[in-house]
Parts: sequence; C-alpha cells; structure tokens
Amino acid sequence: MGNFMKAAESLSANQVNVTTEEFQIEGITTGCILHYFQTLNAGDFQATAGLFADDGVMYPPFESGIVGSDAIAAYLQQEAQGIKAYPRQGIVETIEDNLIKVQVTGKAQTPWCGVNVLWLFMLNQQQQILDAKIKLLASPQELLSMRPQK
Repeated sequence: MGNFMKAAESLSANQVNVTTEEFQIEGITTGCILHYFQTLNAGDFQATAGLFADDGVMYPPFESGIVGSDAIAAYLQQEAQGIKAYPRQGIVETIEDNLIKVQVTGKAQTPWCGVNVLWLFMLNQQQQILDAKIKLLASPQELLSMRPQK
C-alpha cells in the first residue's frame, strides 16, 4: 500500500479532474481508463472490450476470468445491460516492467440497486488493459439483500 500512498501524494500536488457528461474521475488522466468508463456507460461493449490486450482478462465480481476481447464483449452484452459506472477517484502507479497499475473507486448502479465498487486495472506500455478486476465493496449481508427478487 505504500506505493499507492506515494502515488496519491504525488498526484495531490498536480491533481487533475476529468469531466464527462456522466462522471468525473479525480486523479485519472489515462485515456484508456477514461474510455473504458465512457464506452461501458454508453453500452458500446465492443469498444470497451477493444481496450483490452489480445489476451486481456476481465474479472467480474463472483466470476472466473474472461479472456480476450470477443469473450469480454459477449459477457458485457449479456451481463452489463442497464448498469452504469460512476467512478469518483483513482490512483495511478508505474510498477515493475513499466506496467501501469490503476485503482479506481466509485459506484455502480444496476436496475435494482447501487453498490460501491473498486476497479483494479493493469495496463501495458501501449495502454492496453492486461487485466481488470471489479470488486464490490459491500458486506455479504448487503450483497444478499441486493439480489433481485424472483
């Protein structure tokens, strides 16, 4: 966590807010990450999946990894309809092998509930997403109460 704190301190000196019609991400200027949220919220899942490297992996909550842009696009088309992401702030850190680690916190709104979310991205030097982990920040009781009623 120490590196994240250092990155946060360096960002605070020259913090940048990026605004779109739907959200603001404090501390994030990385085009790939901004496009991820813009295309996701627009329902352009092919474009979202196109931001991943050829062997990129998406780790949705409670799912195993989905590998490759075709599989990611198909998953999003089936599972992400009607979901909006509202990222609030993030931290960018360069780690070994010049990989870029991006941590974004915010909220996701589904047709039946809203939940706090942590998105963890790993980018290569070409700013392609190598992996994206989506973690829900809720207690097990909160998650159970969010299940849609049948």
